[in-house]
Amino acid sequence: MSERHVEQAGPYDDPKEDTGPLVLEHDVLKSLLGAWALAACAPAEASAVEEHLGGCGACADEALRLREAVGLLQRPESLDLDPALRTRVLESCLELRPPRTPVPEWAAAYDAETARLDALLQDFGDSEWHAPVRLRWYESDEASSRRTTVAGVIAHLLTVDGLVALALGMDDPLGDTACAGRTPSDRTEAYWRASRFPPTRSVRTPWREQSHALVRAVSFAGGGTGRLPVSYGDYELPLHDAMLDRAFECWVHAEDIAVAVDYPYEPPSGRHLHRIVDLAARMLPAVLEHRREHGLAAPGNGAWSPPGSRDAACGWRSRGRAAATG
Repeated sequence: MSERHVEQAGPYDDPKEDTGPLVLEHDVLKSLLGAWALAACAPAEASAVEEHLGGCGACADEALRLREAVGLLQRPESLDLDPALRTRVLESCLELRPPRTPVPEWAAAYDAETARLDALLQDFGDSEWHAPVRLRWYESDEASSRRTTVAGVIAHLLTVDGLVALALGMDDPLGDTACAGRTPSDRTEAYWRASRFPPTRSVRTPWREQSHALVRAVSFAGGGTGRLPVSYGDYELPLHDAMLDRAFECWVHAEDIAVAVDYPYEPPSGRHLHRIVDLAARMLPAVLEHRREHGLAAPGNGAWSPPGSRDAACGWRSRGRAAATG
C-alpha cells in the first residue's frame, strides 16, 4: 500500500490563486461603490463592481456621482472663497444699483461703510463677538487705549452715531440711560456701564437699524440738511461732515474688528476715501490752531496762522482732542 504525503501550506506560503470571478450580492456591490470611487477596493472587488456597473443603471449613476465628488476633494487649489470677495461684490452692487431715493453724496460713504461692516459681522459666532479688541487713540500728546470686545465696539458706534440721530430728531439709542456728558466717550462709557452684561451680538440689530434710519432720513430730507449742526459735546460739525466722520470711524473700527478675528479688510472705495481725506484736510488748520493755543505745537516764525483757520476753529476747536474718542 503506497503512502500518500499531503503537504500543508505554511503561514508564509502564497495561497493558490483563484482565477474565477468574484461573485457578490447586489447590496454588497452597492456598499463598495464609495471604496471603488476612492480606488480603495481590492482588485477582485474592483473587477466585480465594474462588471456590475455595466448592467445596473442605478449603481452606475451613483458611482459617477461619487467619482465626481472624489474629484472635488482632490482639487489642488483651495475651495475657500477669497475673503475679500464679499466686500468687492457689495461695493459693486452699491455702485451699479443706485437706491430708489438717491443718497446724498456726503452720506454715501457712511452708507457703504456700515454695509461693509455689517457684512463682516454677518457670520460671526459667539467667540468672534467676544473677541478682545483694543481701541487706541491720542489725548493731547499721550497715547491712550481701552480694552473691549467686538460687541463693545459696535455698541460704541451705536452710541456715537446716536449724536447724528439726535440732530435729526430721531430716538437716542441711550434711551433713559443717565449720561454725565455729551461727548462720544461719555456716551460710550454710559452705555457700557448700563449694560447688565458685556454687550453681545444683540447690539448688532439696533446699530444696523439706526444706520439704515440715518441714511433714509438724510435721503428724504434732501441736500439742504447737510448744514444742520451735529453736537459732539464740546464741538460741532455740520451734518454733511458728521456723516463723513462717522463713515471714517466705521472703517477704522471695522479694521480693528477684522484684526481681532484675523480676517482681511480692505479700505473704502476711492470715491469715498477721497471725501474722507478731504474732510481731514479741511479740519487740519483748526486742529493745528487748537494745539498751538494749548501749547501742544511749536510756534512758527512770527504770528502766522493757517488760512481760514480762525473761522474753522469756531466750530471744531476741540476736534483735535476729541477726534480719537469719537
